[in-house]
Amino acid sequence: MLYPDGSNNGNNPIYSQQPSQYATSTTKRYSSTFGTPYVTTTANNGYVGTPVVTSTKNIVPPSTTAQTTYPTNVGSHDGYRAVGYFGNWDIYDRKFFPQDIPADKLTHVLYAFADNKEDGTVFFTDTYADTDIHYADDSWSENGTDVYGNVKQLQLLKAKNRNLKVMLSIGGWTYTNTDKHMDAPASTASGRTKFANSCVDMIRNYGFDGIDIDWEYPQNTQQGAQFLSLLQAVRSTMDNYANTLVYEDGNGNSEQPHFDLSIAAPAGESNYKNMPLREISQVVDFINLMAYDYTGSWEKTSGHAQNLYKSRSNPASTPYNAYDVVQAYFDAGVAPAKINLGMPVYGRAFTNTAGLGQPYNGNGKGTWEAGVYDWKDLPLPGAQVYYDQEAGGTYSYDNSTGMLISFDTVDMALKKTDWLKRTGLGGAMWWELSGDRYDGPGGLIDNVVKALGGNSGLEQKSNWLRYPDSEFDNIKALGN
Repeated sequence: MLYPDGSNNGNNPIYSQQPSQYATSTTKRYSSTFGTPYVTTTANNGYVGTPVVTSTKNIVPPSTTAQTTYPTNVGSHDGYRAVGYFGNWDIYDRKFFPQDIPADKLTHVLYAFADNKEDGTVFFTDTYADTDIHYADDSWSENGTDVYGNVKQLQLLKAKNRNLKVMLSIGGWTYTNTDKHMDAPASTASGRTKFANSCVDMIRNYGFDGIDIDWEYPQNTQQGAQFLSLLQAVRSTMDNYANTLVYEDGNGNSEQPHFDLSIAAPAGESNYKNMPLREISQVVDFINLMAYDYTGSWEKTSGHAQNLYKSRSNPASTPYNAYDVVQAYFDAGVAPAKINLGMPVYGRAFTNTAGLGQPYNGNGKGTWEAGVYDWKDLPLPGAQVYYDQEAGGTYSYDNSTGMLISFDTVDMALKKTDWLKRTGLGGAMWWELSGDRYDGPGGLIDNVVKALGGNSGLEQKSNWLRYPDSEFDNIKALGN
């Protein structure tokens, strides 16, 4: 919006279009050119607009005062991580392939998901997608033993983008929320050893740069301690394998890999309280904080699903928030630079609702599953986007249908990026890559990475291409 001096203050970019008349009062209601009513508060040399939602649906309007506080214990680091999950299922209905991954904008791709047997053996969950499918440039008449599928394509992506690390992600909600998956091998020394050795086998044979473990979730402090022991076993076994890969070039220079270890970490206190977070953070290279899914079809009221702050005026709309969980991790002894702030590339929907923090009935069709819409499809036609300053979150609402969808706009993602930088976090993580928009400069990942400083602002750490003892000839050949 424009201000009395004709400038654009920029404090509220979502409502930055020129209003129908200049703001000259903090008590009068104004209207933007696209129909959004707002009131103003004075700020700097002008006025900051705050949207006023029409009373027909009884939506609670945002606070006129934005929170600008940051968790304490801010640290520093060299370059930000940009981490994206890529699902092996993405190649089917979603038609999103390894070649579509924005490799030049990421430091890590986490390939999801592998699973494990009760004895700790790690295995691929879809061998057709993972290792078998032949892409357009793949040969059907090669000599020797080659691996295909997404694994081969990810290795080709690594070879072309040497700052991109590809890690195997093991677990996920579907697999680890049932008995005898992660909890079984974690509970015994032999199981942990088997799991760790199997992780290294996956690295050795398929050319991964490390392991990500997504256990959702340790159910008590005993399982939390076992999780730590499992991570320690994986860390030690990966390091031992890395020591066997020392390479010397013709000039007497030597190098060896460091295989990364990470976890997907919960935002809910009932889950993270079971985990020895400080000790875990000392073992892993980074923590992917799942700062989303704060609400959804499992809750009785609609709300923000990935907000920064707690809403004091409408607490039912913010059952969780990023500020509190990040501060809790800091208080537990986790260094800020170890944490990547998770950002969803989708929105969660509530239908037949009067607004934020209100009862609802249904969750909508979704893009691929009920109640969940890909970010690239949002906002839906007919919906208006709103910024809740108090909660630090954005959402869309359709007055005619009563559908509310909580999702990050680009502007909200940029606010989060500024927040994570000021807080000293290590970077950003996205779940998951297929939901973004890549047909121009308007995508979430593109904008966030630019705000992190572009490629020069990202962590610079080369991937590893030398796997001389792989079972597969084309993986062995990567380092030649």
